[in-house]
Amino acid sequence: MAEKDRPGDDVPGDDELLAAAAGGDVPDDNADDALVTAGGGTAVAERGDSESPKAKKPGRRSGLFGRVGGFFREVVSELRKVIWPTRKELLTYTGVVIVFVVVMTSIVAGLDYAFGKAMLWALG
Repeated sequence: MAEKDRPGDDVPGDDELLAAAAGGDVPDDNADDALVTAGGGTAVAERGDSESPKAKKPGRRSGLFGRVGGFFREVVSELRKVIWPTRKELLTYTGVVIVFVVVMTSIVAGLDYAFGKAMLWALG
């Protein structure tokens, strides 16, 4: 499980908000946009005409270059949400992967050698 309020967090103290939302307690900062959890599903307040998903944002190009630029903006936005591992975690995970690969390679090589010797013994 991730540490709470790690260095580099965008918003210190957001772990309490996430825990409250996961437990069903939703802060009612804005009653119009509050989540409704009736019937087991989650619903959001209805969207008005000005908030339609097809509405074009002013200043955005809709051609090929605009779509490519939008793609890269979305990629950068998603990468900012990633919780990057610390150096210690990275070294630990890398060591675990290398050890696992060495062990599995040894097992496969040993079985290959054993079956090869068995086939030579059986067939001559």
